[in-house]
Amino acid sequence: QLQLVESGGGLVQPGGSLRLSCAASGFTLDYYVIGWFRQAPGKEREGVSCISRSGASTTYADSVKGRFTITRDNAKNTVYLQMNSLKPEDTAVYYCAADSTIAYSDPFCPRIMDYWGKGTLVTVSS
Repeated sequence: QLQLVESGGGLVQPGGSLRLSCAASGFTLDYYVIGWFRQAPGKEREGVSCISRSGASTTYADSVKGRFTITRDNAKNTVYLQMNSLKPEDTAVYYCAADSTIAYSDPFCPRIMDYWGKGTLVTVSS
């Protein structure tokens, strides 16, 4: 069964940090660009970050630049999102998603991805 499973969410105070993980099973992430998306209550889903198959190229939403870092470990079939200096407005359900691509170095994540995880809740509050 092909699936992505997110973990690492939770409650954190403003200014704190969390690291989200996205583990794939049933397929290898080597051939997929990976993205992190989030959806806050009452808002549309938005793209947060995307990483190329190579891991060398990344993109970030302006709202998280300088605070979030996306990385991947293809040997572990896992992608990570390190989130620092968290703000209350970062509160959302975070989803990882995978999209097959032949482009090795292009960190483009389309809005419609091939596979999605079920999400992990991140709450930033004092």
